[in-house]
Order: sequence, then structure tokens, then C-alpha cells
Amino acid sequence: MTDVARLAGVSHQTVSRVLNGHPNVREQTRLRVRAAIEQLGYRPNRAARTLATGRSQLLGVVAQNSTLFGPSSLLAAFELAAASRGFVVSVRRVRVLDRGSIAEAVDHHLEQRAAGIVVIAPTAAADEALAAVPPDIPLVAVDGDPARGDTLVTVDQQEGARLATRHLLDAGHRTVWHVSGPSEWFDAADRERGWRLALEEAGAEVPPVSPADWSAASGYRAGLLLARMPEVTAVFAANDHLALGILRAMSERGRAVPGDVSVVGFDDVPEAAYFIPPLTTVRPDFATVATETLDVLLSCMSGEPTASTRRTITPTLVERASVAAPRGWERGGRAGQD
Repeated sequence: MTDVARLAGVSHQTVSRVLNGHPNVREQTRLRVRAAIEQLGYRPNRAARTLATGRSQLLGVVAQNSTLFGPSSLLAAFELAAASRGFVVSVRRVRVLDRGSIAEAVDHHLEQRAAGIVVIAPTAAADEALAAVPPDIPLVAVDGDPARGDTLVTVDQQEGARLATRHLLDAGHRTVWHVSGPSEWFDAADRERGWRLALEEAGAEVPPVSPADWSAASGYRAGLLLARMPEVTAVFAANDHLALGILRAMSERGRAVPGDVSVVGFDDVPEAAYFIPPLTTVRPDFATVATETLDVLLSCMSGEPTASTRRTITPTLVERASVAAPRGWERGGRAGQD
């Protein structure tokens, strides 16, 4: 701040007034101070100030403007976890998770004197944008690239997909077909990777992937194609809304679930237990993701990182009525095998 004052030819107090939006500063002076700030690349260390004074309990979150179940559930769980520790959460929603929008959202939180920032970064574009954020800002990425070398808290998507696929194979199916999420999402890529790995480990055929987005409508379209194929007896959907669309398509085409086709989803949305039939799915523990995220963020804010600033949360399989053995299958061998 002293360097800014010297370059702008003003007092330290004037710089402070400009940074805090004080009205009693002439516009010409304000512009001169802002130019000096820009030239020096100055950024107030809000985290250090709030921790030293104890005056701020504000945490910032950057999230895409979306109603998708996973990101929305993560955000709600983090707000609860933060409140339990006495923090207030300010959420900055952006239309797209790119470099410009994330930088603007981070700056907004810093101007609001947020002590630390969480970015829900499930896409490749968001992860690339995080690389441009100054390293001195206490920031934790959630659901980002598993290959990131810095602070990250995420669900083990590969293991969840492996659990789902293994469950269908153990029920007696020769192989499992997959309806994937959007390729630019880390969750979708890792779930596809886990599905493929489980099939390869079992020595099962790996069918072609049916690409989709996260919507029930997209799942329905994929399901109509799969329903035409008698060899399809088991489907792993990348999320529960895709699974819902698949259930509708199978019903319309006269293929019973689970009598003819078994289906497993991912996310365990609240409605999953009330689908027809109730859906077997993979449940991410969003509450644990939120508490681990807060723990890592508080560690970063204190300047004393814990032994690990990367946390991976293992999901669980929730078994319901959408999975059964294929027709003609007998215990001790898969359908059609002696």
C-alpha cells in the first residue's frame, strides 16, 4: 500500500480510502490511485487482515449458474458446514466457468473481504481458469481435475463408476453399456473411465459409449436406441436424470426394468427411491465433501497447510430394485453360458 501511495503521490490513508470506497476522495485522485494499483499489480491481503483482526467471517464461493444436482448439492452442503463454524458464505454465480468470469468473481469476493474462496470447478475450462488465479489467494477447488497438483477436494468418480459396473456384472450380466455425461466435465470423464476399467478387470467386452448430456431428455434419446438392441441387458447411466430417461424409453419400447434390462445411476437424487422401479445408484457424500473443503480452506487461510491439501471422498452404492439377473441366468454362470 505504501508503494501505491508513493507512485500515486498521495498518502497511505488516501490509498486506504480508495480501496474501501470512501466517498470523500476526489475523482481525479481516485483514478490516479487506481492506475498505480493496476501498474503495481497490488492486491490487498484480505485473508491476513481478517484473520489478524477477527473482523470478517466471510467465505466466497464461485459456482456456475446451474440447477444441476451435484453442484447445487455441494453448494448447499458447504453453506451448512460453514455456518456450523460461524462463517457466512457469499456466492458469486457465473454464466460460464472461463478465465474472465472466474477472475472477476474472485476479485468480487476479495473486494468484499472474503477470507477464503471456494471454486466449484467441474469442467476443463474452469480448471484452466484457476491456473491464472494468483497463488497467494486462499482458494480450494471442488470437483476439479483429479490431476491438479494443488488444493482440491473431490468425489472418487472412478471408484463410484467401478462400483456400479461391478454390481451389474456380479448380477450376472455379460457386459454393461454406458450412457455418459458431457465430455468436458471431469465427473463424466472419470465415470466413463471407471466403467471401462471395471469391464476390463472382469475380462468383459467394452461396448461403445452412448454420449449424452446430464438431462433426462438426453437419457431418453439414448435409451430409445439401446432398447432396440436385444443384447443390451445392463446400463450404467452417468447420473440419475439420464437413468430416468432410460427407464422411460425402456418402458415405451416394452423392455421391462429389471426383467429385461438392469439400470444403475449416479448421484442418488431424492427422487431416485421413487422412480419406477426404485433406482440403484451411487451416492456421493456431499456433506463430507463440504466439511473436508472447509477444513482445507481454513488451513490455507491460516498459512499452515495440513499434511494434505487434496482430499478424495469415496462414494457408496445404494441398492434398490432396478437391478436383477438377466433372463436365463443361473447362479454359477452368466446368461447363455454353461
